[in-house]
Amino acid sequence: MIKVLVVDDDFMVAKVNAGFVKQVPGFSVIGATHTGAAALEAVRKYEPDLVLLDIYLPDMSGLELLQKLREVDPELDVLIISAAREADTVRKALRGGIVHYLMKPFSASDLRERLVHYQNTYHPLSQVSETADQQDIDKIFGFGVQDKRLPKGFSAETLEKVIEILRCSEANISAAEAAEVLGTSRVSARRYLEYLNEQGKVEIDLRYGMGRPERRYGWKP
Repeated sequence: MIKVLVVDDDFMVAKVNAGFVKQVPGFSVIGATHTGAAALEAVRKYEPDLVLLDIYLPDMSGLELLQKLREVDPELDVLIISAAREADTVRKALRGGIVHYLMKPFSASDLRERLVHYQNTYHPLSQVSETADQQDIDKIFGFGVQDKRLPKGFSAETLEKVIEILRCSEANISAAEAAEVLGTSRVSARRYLEYLNEQGKVEIDLRYGMGRPERRYGWKP
C-alpha cells in the first residue's frame, strides 16, 4: 500500500483530494496538513511514500517546502497539485525532482491517471534493491507501454487501468471480472489481457469446470 500525505492550505480542497486518492486501489491517505511546518512534522512522524503538494501555502511556498522535504526524507516522492501556472514555477518544481505536476482544477480521473502512472513506474523502482534495467528507467522517462504502438482500437488509458486491476488483485482474475471493474464488455477486457500476455506481463492459469476451461490472468511479479 502506497502511503500518501495531502498538503493544501484549503481544508475543503485537501479533503476532496484525499477522497480522490482513496478511490484508487493500492493507495491510502495517512493524513492532510495545511501548512509547510505541519507537513514537515507529518513526514517525520508518518513516513509517507508520496506527498500531494500545493504551491501556495500560508507559511512558505511549496517550492521551498519541496527542498525542506528532501532534507527530511531524500527518498520521498512529491506530486505537485496547484493552480500555479507560471513556467518558471513549473521548471523549478521539475528540477526539484517531482514525479508529476497537475494543475487545478482537475477531475478525479485526472488525479487517478497520475497516481496509476506513479504506481506503475516510480514506486516499483523504489523496491529495486541494487540495480535497475533499461526498461525500468525508460518507463520513468516516458518510454513505457504508452509509447509503443498499441493495436487498433486500444486505449492507453484503458490499458493502464487493466494493469492497475491486475497489480492490485490478490488472485488471478478472469476477463469477465476485469470487464465488470472496467465497465466494458468481456470481449474488450480479454483483448487487453491477451495483449499483456503477448507482452510477457501476465501469467495465465486455466480453471477447469463444465465446458471450456476459464482463462485467469495474474500480473507477473
